Amino acid sequence: MSDDLAKLHAYYREGDHQFQIAGGVEGCMKLANDFYDVMETLPETKKILFMHPTDLTESREKLGRFLCGYMNGPELYEEKYGPIALAPAHSHLPIGTPEMNAWLLCMKTAMAQQDYPQAFKDFMMMRLAVPAERCRNRP
Repeated sequence: MSDDLAKLHAYYREGDHQFQIAGGVEGCMKLANDFYDVMETLPETKKILFMHPTDLTESREKLGRFLCGYMNGPELYEEKYGPIALAPAHSHLPIGTPEMNAWLLCMKTAMAQQDYPQAFKDFMMMRLAVPAERCRNRP
């Protein structure tokens, strides 16, 4: 990683910069909605779509709330649902590497639709690989 990129990543990690760059609550909710819109349309994500309830309203809200806190904004998920425990919350689902990669594909595609700087999109995809991996419970 170049010095310039390292400095940029350090800047993103300060305070609520990620949350602000993402557009605050509205931006996080838009990203979550775009994520699920992508999941509903890509053939390669059908398997993970079927792991969700038919009505994605709550899933969209939960992801948007999670993203707010994950981007150092308000802890909206915790306020409504309690502490985040990704692995236990997903333990009933067979999530292996293909499912994890499908989730990341949805996020990458949704992220591409956002009006964020490309460096920020790349940074967030690097960060979001961590919770995606935490949900994986199979090879």
